[in-house]
Amino acid sequence: MFEAVAFCTMTKSRSWRLAARALGLILACGLLLFVPETANAGPNWTLDPSASVITYQSVKKNTIVETNKIRNITGTLSSAGDAKVTFDLNSVDTGVDLRNVRMRFLFFETFKYPTAELTAKVDPAAFADLATKRRVKSTLPFRLNLHGVDKDLEASIVVTMISDNMVSVASEAPVAVHVEDFGLLPNVDKLQQAANVTNIVPTASVSFDFVFTADGSKPAAAQTVAASTADVGPVATDAAKANFSDEECLNRFAVLSRTGAIYFRPASARLDAKSRPLLTEVEGVVGKCPSLKVEVSGYTDSDGSPDANKQLSERRAHAVADALIAEGIPRNQISAAGYGEERPVAANDTPKNKALNRRIEFSATKPVN
Repeated sequence: MFEAVAFCTMTKSRSWRLAARALGLILACGLLLFVPETANAGPNWTLDPSASVITYQSVKKNTIVETNKIRNITGTLSSAGDAKVTFDLNSVDTGVDLRNVRMRFLFFETFKYPTAELTAKVDPAAFADLATKRRVKSTLPFRLNLHGVDKDLEASIVVTMISDNMVSVASEAPVAVHVEDFGLLPNVDKLQQAANVTNIVPTASVSFDFVFTADGSKPAAAQTVAASTADVGPVATDAAKANFSDEECLNRFAVLSRTGAIYFRPASARLDAKSRPLLTEVEGVVGKCPSLKVEVSGYTDSDGSPDANKQLSERRAHAVADALIAEGIPRNQISAAGYGEERPVAANDTPKNKALNRRIEFSATKPVN
């Protein structure tokens, strides 16, 4: 469940020689990403997201292969050969809302890292024959920023001139993206626990076909290049929705509860500043679920007395609820409760398991009339 992408660049010609290049790659176990590269003296180029496709395959239970996409992509390629492609990780598309939310919040942690970015510098000389050959293969180096980590990678690409104003950059073979390279290996564990699956392979295979059009040209013809299916092109993300359905609300609260991204000082109910990104995400979800009442629940590990743990969990739950109310969530929509060391999600026998039991959860119900 990971992603990666590769892009290409293009060049235009009539009196000039064309050059093109692209580049791409992005995450593992579930995501992907790519970028474009350059042209000789000529126009700047812009990625056409409606005609471009990025897919990644991941494997769970050793044999089950899942194919997913990143839907919202933007990119530019300058006439000087500078390429940048940005991937909106909130547009991950697995075909199922709950799985999308797990990928976003548990794997990519989009509340902290909402985008991935690929940058590259292309040598136009490598594509000097594109105008006559119309199709050129190349290996392209690029830098990928994902989950706050920069890594230099390379991909094998095929660059095809569709027209003087349009270039396709596609993967010649799937690109392997390793989760561990981007600090995402612990998040694979979160996915496995949330989905109750085992043996998610921490590598994703990414394939892509990106179309770039010369600035100032009409991109409509590119529509015929990519597969004409309803799941190609940009999608509306949560940010564009006015409200969520009840199912969408429940999916988001269930997954936000598993992030482990609300922090307190030891034996304290004082919220750490590191909690702010997730609290902001929770505020957005609560605000788009106006018909539901939300309980903030606090839990502890078994260290200390049961009474002290219950009191600490109550204070922590109230601290989170107060933080949400301070940001404009109606007080009558939020309640708080502490359950101490009750309802552990793991045995209290190791530091890792105890950390899992020290948690804040969010649950939503319809008010009783």
